[in-house]
Amino acid sequence: MRTNRQFLPIVSVLGEVAPPRMRTPYRVGFDGVPRVVASTGGITYNARVGDPALGWVGDHVEPGVSTKAADEGANLAYNVFSCVGNRAVVVSGEAKGARGVVTGTHGGIEHVLIDFPPEVLENLAIGDKVQVRACGQGLAMEEFSGVQVMNCDPDLLEKWGITVSAGRLQVPVVAAVPAELMGSGIGSVAAHSGDYDITTQDRALLREHGLQGLRFGDIVAVRDRASFFGRHYSRGAIEIGVVVHSDSMISGHGPGVTTLLTAKGGEIEPRLDPGANIANYLGIRKIQGGS
Repeated sequence: MRTNRQFLPIVSVLGEVAPPRMRTPYRVGFDGVPRVVASTGGITYNARVGDPALGWVGDHVEPGVSTKAADEGANLAYNVFSCVGNRAVVVSGEAKGARGVVTGTHGGIEHVLIDFPPEVLENLAIGDKVQVRACGQGLAMEEFSGVQVMNCDPDLLEKWGITVSAGRLQVPVVAAVPAELMGSGIGSVAAHSGDYDITTQDRALLREHGLQGLRFGDIVAVRDRASFFGRHYSRGAIEIGVVVHSDSMISGHGPGVTTLLTAKGGEIEPRLDPGANIANYLGIRKIQGGS
């Protein structure tokens, strides 16, 4: 599988550990119940890539470290250019020199999520600066012009275990999500940053499609959805992405998916693999299949 990776620039982008923010103490769920729970931002010490994405007493919980650049323009570049699998290094504070890896981007709050080893988290503080070696936007597979790659480090693409059979890409995923379960994020003008959510209000449908055991870092297929120039319904299309944040009790929300691949012409065939998690591919930690 030939790519154009040798022509992709590697550039530095800089963020800092972002504080949690609130507009109101309460989040009103789809069931009409107001709850006060932890949500986005900061350092989440006990949630990491490979851990369950559902079941937390929280809302849109971001595993690992949530980061953001100082101003709006810089943060847009930070979110667009940072790709899943990019290497990151702490450049200020007590954890200076510690290395991590980008695990996704979260739209709305516009965070770049980064995994660091647990011992590093203890030395990090809100405001510490993190520099990312950004590379991946513009990555393309030469034999598959109908497939758009986005938000994906070239090393992740090569380690993913994608094969070619009968002219189609066989892409490992833990599960396939039907189009009707996708919610917040549909209609975004671009999918080169952020995510969109697998809605979880219909638990029976989640069980039917084997989604109740989703983990942070799981790679999933989304059927009949395309993200070439924004996210939309398209019969027969397919999208492949990675689960980046936790479930939510808010209507139309749930575990977020950052897009990695999309195609409309049948070029991609998802192949079920319970170990299809970026924790395994990027050497973050070894996990077994759980979905």
